[in-house]
Amino acid sequence: MLNHVMVGSNDIERSKRFYDAVLGLLGAGEPICNTGPTGHTRLFYRHDGSLFGVTEPLNGEEATVANGGTIGFKCNSAEQVQAFHDIGVAHGGTTCEDPPGLRESSLGPMHLGYVRDPDGNKLCAIYRAP
Repeated sequence: MLNHVMVGSNDIERSKRFYDAVLGLLGAGEPICNTGPTGHTRLFYRHDGSLFGVTEPLNGEEATVANGGTIGFKCNSAEQVQAFHDIGVAHGGTTCEDPPGLRESSLGPMHLGYVRDPDGNKLCAIYRAP
């Protein structure tokens, strides 16, 4: 259903260090770096047919986060959820919500871990057992 997700950054090098680490855990390689006609820098990470982008805002204003917005990343195990969270915090992110772990919901049991990137974007690592 989705082609890509893009978030804004106020410090593209800081964001690159953060996303290289957390998305590298999931199997994404080095991002494609792009400089737009206005001089703004964008990073594009590809993995499993998905694209995740980080950009300096094109309008020159400060990047802000979406209130109520969360971007979920599919993990292969409960351990990978924990590692995603821990690597994110170790690379400048901050923990949010409850500690990573098993949650019961109307959608069934799932392992979740939440972290905010250095610009405040809320990320969720999720694993649903088959």
